[in-house]
Amino acid sequence: MIVAFSVTPLGVGEDVGEYVADAVRVVRESGLPHRTDAMFTSIEGDDWDEVMDVVKRAVAAVEARAPRVSLVLKADIRPGVTDGLTSKVETVERYLAR
Repeated sequence: MIVAFSVTPLGVGEDVGEYVADAVRVVRESGLPHRTDAMFTSIEGDDWDEVMDVVKRAVAAVEARAPRVSLVLKADIRPGVTDGLTSKVETVERYLAR
C-alpha cells in the first residue's frame, strides 16, 4: 500500500520547514520506500500496520514541538503490488513518451 500524507504544525508561525523536516526524518529512518515533494510525503509498505506506524511516529515528532498538528492522508490499498511508488510514475511516463 502507498500512503501520501502531509503533516502541518499549527500555531508556530509561517515557517514550518523545520517541523516538517522532523516528520520526514522519521520516514527516512523507517527504511521503507518513500518520496517527499513540495506538498506530500509518500511511503510504501506491505500493510496498514507497517505504514501507519511510520505516519503516527512522524506526526508525533511534529506534535512534540507544536501545540497543534494537522494531518492530511490519502491511501492506495492494493494488496500484492510492490514498488508502486516507481511503477505508477513509470506508467504515466510511458504514455507521455508516445
